[in-house]
Amino acid sequence: MDTIDITIIGAGVIGLAVASCVAGKGRSVFIFEKNGSFGQEASSRNSEVIHAGIYYPAHSLKAKMCVEGKHLLCELCEAAHIPHKRIGKVIVARDVAEIPLIESLMRRGKNNGVDDLCIIDKRALNRLEPHVCGFCALHSPSTGIIDSHRLMQVLLSKATEREADILYGVEVLGAEKVHAGYVVRSRNMQGDESSFFSRMVINCAGINADTITQSVGINVQQAGYVVYPCKGEYFRVNAEKASLINRLVYPVPDAVSLGMHLTPDLAGGVRIGPNATYVDRNHIMYDVGEQQRKEFFTLAQRLVPSLEEEDIFPDTAGIRAKLQGPGDEIRDFVIAHEDKKGFPGFINLLGIESPGLTASLAIGKYVGTMVNEVLH
Repeated sequence: MDTIDITIIGAGVIGLAVASCVAGKGRSVFIFEKNGSFGQEASSRNSEVIHAGIYYPAHSLKAKMCVEGKHLLCELCEAAHIPHKRIGKVIVARDVAEIPLIESLMRRGKNNGVDDLCIIDKRALNRLEPHVCGFCALHSPSTGIIDSHRLMQVLLSKATEREADILYGVEVLGAEKVHAGYVVRSRNMQGDESSFFSRMVINCAGINADTITQSVGINVQQAGYVVYPCKGEYFRVNAEKASLINRLVYPVPDAVSLGMHLTPDLAGGVRIGPNATYVDRNHIMYDVGEQQRKEFFTLAQRLVPSLEEEDIFPDTAGIRAKLQGPGDEIRDFVIAHEDKKGFPGFINLLGIESPGLTASLAIGKYVGTMVNEVLH
């Protein structure tokens, strides 16, 4: 049976960031990706926002990894010439009743170390965004956008330069704990199954991370590790109206997500979304139907009244890997070396939704420290 040091399951931005940090030092590192290329799921189906770190509870992994990751990401973008822009963001209070929510977000952001936030009144908001309607707004100048595909290309290059290998079209089916490591089972696109021995397994499998966890022998229900796939759909604003906004425009967040926002992209377009709908993992579809147009238009027009319904059209969709089900409280990232559960060498990453893209480099660094403690 073939033997390797580290198996990384999933070649999204998290798996690639982890690989870029743990490869090298003479280790044999293999990244397994069930799709035909990297980043085909959540990592390429999101808003491509570099978040500042406003929304997340103090001392949470989301807050810590977002704030640290933002700085690491901007440094890498400059060094590796990854397209990005710090265009800024406004979180808009539409009426007096939403002011306490804006104030709460500002306090939380400052507690997380975001030091450039300010609340601006209606007049200042109109100067920044003449077509946006609101009573006041929280302004975050350091929020930005990034080319996520180019970021993943750079991370993959860093990993392979350090002699990591990536195998496309190979799905990891599960892993069994044995003495000094794990027997990992995989299947290729032709349906052929094989097994190999790995000293460590790093689970970056996104919406399938709980399935991998269960296969190892961890009860995902008892551990709170069940992943709930949540679909987010986007519409796009037509080219004529895309110039109506200059920066990211968000409503105050709701209980499920950050709310449908307007997001400029690096090509000069603008998307609206995402919404949030829990879906069955066995029937995941990335379609965006015309029947959603009214919902998207109504929410977008609340922020930008001059939009007309015919100005928007269906774009794309992604699936978030949430650890909270419908009606549950928002959960933090899980990034855990499961040695205390009896599985040394198994590192688990679950619920890596927003701000996962922003946090990716900090997460990779964090996991790298865990690996170094195991592989001296």
